[in-house]
Amino acid sequence: MPKILLLSDTHGYVDEAIMKYAKQADEIWHAGDIGTFEVADTLAALRPLRAVHGNIDNGVLQQEFPLHQRFFCEEVDVWITHIGGYPNRYSPKIKEAIQQNSPNLFISGHSHILKVMWDKKLNLLHMNPGACGKQGFHQVRTMLRFEIDGKDIKNLEVIELGKRASV
Repeated sequence: MPKILLLSDTHGYVDEAIMKYAKQADEIWHAGDIGTFEVADTLAALRPLRAVHGNIDNGVLQQEFPLHQRFFCEEVDVWITHIGGYPNRYSPKIKEAIQQNSPNLFISGHSHILKVMWDKKLNLLHMNPGACGKQGFHQVRTMLRFEIDGKDIKNLEVIELGKRASV
């Protein structure tokens, strides 16, 4: 039963608050806008890292991390992408694919808005962990933590890291 730390939009920033939770996880999933290899390397040095690139990530990061990750964690079909939208407002670039072959868990970042929603039409759970970096319009830095047990996603927690300081 892996414990997952889900984060997004670090924009090149990792601090002790993020690291505290990363050390408690079994796996770290990053939904894009990593910002620097230093962030990815720091997280990957602690726990297995699954990540996708985002729209601010340079070509080198884009070569290292794909636009989409589709995989199984236990019995849960997971799809992570950076710009994916959310139920009833999926990104035009993925709308058809998600309707034809929907996962159990769809994760996106980009909006800097923490959101967890059930999509009744596609029978999937959508998660966006918000943003845990310092750049952007968000007021509070957030992440998500949860466990996967077979086909169940459980013990979901919102982690608030405090107010975003100006850069």
